[in-house]
Amino acid sequence: MADDHKENIIIIKKISGHAGHHGGAWKVAYADFVTAMMALFMVLWLLSSSAEVQKAVGGYFQDPTGDGRMMGSQMSGAGGASVNLDEDDMAKLKGKINSAMKEMSSFQQFKDNVKMIVTGEGLRVELIEKEQGMFFESGKGHPSESGRDLIAKLAAEIGKLPNKVLIEGHTDSKAFSGAYSNWELSADRANEARKVMMEGGMRSDQVAQIRGFADQHLRIPDDPENPGNRRISIIIQYRDDIPAPPPPAEGDPEKAVEAPKEKKGH
Repeated sequence: MADDHKENIIIIKKISGHAGHHGGAWKVAYADFVTAMMALFMVLWLLSSSAEVQKAVGGYFQDPTGDGRMMGSQMSGAGGASVNLDEDDMAKLKGKINSAMKEMSSFQQFKDNVKMIVTGEGLRVELIEKEQGMFFESGKGHPSESGRDLIAKLAAEIGKLPNKVLIEGHTDSKAFSGAYSNWELSADRANEARKVMMEGGMRSDQVAQIRGFADQHLRIPDDPENPGNRRISIIIQYRDDIPAPPPPAEGDPEKAVEAPKEKKGH
């Protein structure tokens, strides 16, 4: 019969594309190899570079935006040397400012009344008053001639930096009668210091805050009326961002904080 002579047909399906997949795998491996070699060359280059270059590269990876603590700037001051302004170099900045002040003819008169210390906020420069008044006229917000000269000298150095600056006014706890209080006096002195510093070379965009603390942060707490509590503090910050003040209490947005009873400092 005709059906007995039919041949069986075998269909073999070939799966294609598997070989093609492996055919491009070498490209991926080669790309990985080139990337690894590039990283190796970068490491070798950094190891052979100067400490300043290594620090700059490290600073970029810690703060790519360039506005954090690793942000550096070259400051030229006394002696013509430069200081890379980051957290580790605040002590060098302290030495720079001290060298600049020594060039002043009146340095011997105020050297014991200027204190500099590196703190968590930055470099704090404090101008501490005497009983008769040294940097500011007694009981007034206007700087004395020597105070104006020193503040202007500080401003000339600070104006070379990218850092923000805080200026604080502090008084002692001597009480007196009258409408003009320790709060006004401390704030006025801080603001007058700002004006002199801006005339002396500090940029307006460097001023972060002006603070008047009256006698709320005594330098000598055991002796509230000691003239050493009267001072102007200039803080050169590590960072240029300052936390915003806390919002008013909920439900009472108009509420203001009451100031203590009015007192006078000199």
